Amino acid sequence: MNEFSFSVVPDVLVGAETSQRLGDITAAMGMQRVLIVTDPGIVQLGLLDGAIKNLESNHVTLSIYSDVVADPPESVVTDAVVAAQEFGCDGVIGFGGGSSMDVAKLLAVLIKGQQSLTDIYGVDQITSGRLPLIQVPTTAGTGSEATMVSIITTGETTKAGVVSRTLLADKIILDATLTIGLPPAVTAATGIDAMVHAIEAFTSRHKKNPLSDMLAREALRLMAGNIEVAVKQGTNVVAREAMLLGAMLAGQAFANAPVAAVHALAYPLGGNYHIPHGLSNSLVLPHVLRFNAPNAGHNYRELAAIIMPNAVLPIDQLEVSELLATYFLSLAEDFGLPTQLRQMNIAHADIEMLADEAMLQQRLLVNNPRDVSHEDALAIYQKAF
Repeated sequence: MNEFSFSVVPDVLVGAETSQRLGDITAAMGMQRVLIVTDPGIVQLGLLDGAIKNLESNHVTLSIYSDVVADPPESVVTDAVVAAQEFGCDGVIGFGGGSSMDVAKLLAVLIKGQQSLTDIYGVDQITSGRLPLIQVPTTAGTGSEATMVSIITTGETTKAGVVSRTLLADKIILDATLTIGLPPAVTAATGIDAMVHAIEAFTSRHKKNPLSDMLAREALRLMAGNIEVAVKQGTNVVAREAMLLGAMLAGQAFANAPVAAVHALAYPLGGNYHIPHGLSNSLVLPHVLRFNAPNAGHNYRELAAIIMPNAVLPIDQLEVSELLATYFLSLAEDFGLPTQLRQMNIAHADIEMLADEAMLQQRLLVNNPRDVSHEDALAIYQKAF
């Protein structure tokens, strides 16, 4: 066995309506002035109401920063830091989707004022500590609650990441009741996103390890077995909880065995056309699976047996990979998601530009089980078109 390291959030609470105990939890952690980082939709839907009531009953003073947007730009982070410093908080709660949780991670570090945002871009650039941090996801997809990565938009189409174990939260709260109101299309896209995390962690070239493999397998078992019910019977709390737990396990897996070509090719779609991240992954996933088949077919066979437990799998690994690719195409079609780039109003002439930008994602491409050249990226986008 090759040497590897493995890091996870130390404390996880799973259960219906557990977010309504945030006051009890923060008080027990010694927090007295808490900043909640979220987005306007969460506030408008009333998803915070139970948590706020419990925080107030525990005499925890709170402030809500609710200006987070999808693919948050640097300005959102800097504005939130100013708001947090003016408030004088001693703890941070990320409450929402991946964007809110990514901003919360950075705030917990930057509030201390010892480093600026530009100082910490890259891998292991954080030299200071952080404030206590709790993450409460309201979608079953990004896995951000469990990762040591925060992604920020730095320009019109460019993004940068902060990668550090310092960003791992102190506690995760998985409350499936917060996800009941998600529309079917969002549930589907975020669910497929989480499944991509597990698949790419399981085939990650350099850091794949027994612990990430175990988590990826269980994540896929939970999500493949429950995604259809979660999408089509959105009030089913059992299915919702399975998806939420599966997404977190996938997050733990790819936090330690990083994602690869699916994400590298998906990022330019989000950056240029503002396509939601989960849908971007879904659009390129089948074609990357086919591309990787010569190198990862044996791994895909193991995962296919989990995802499609009743299927008779062919012996040939290329055929197994094709079966897996067809499964995800059919899944997206069944859920009414677009399956072609042209359906997203992407011009064929833009494919060259997309390939150029995908090749800039070397941080991700080095993890892919098969080398990806510019010509390969171009061919994958052509097939996805």
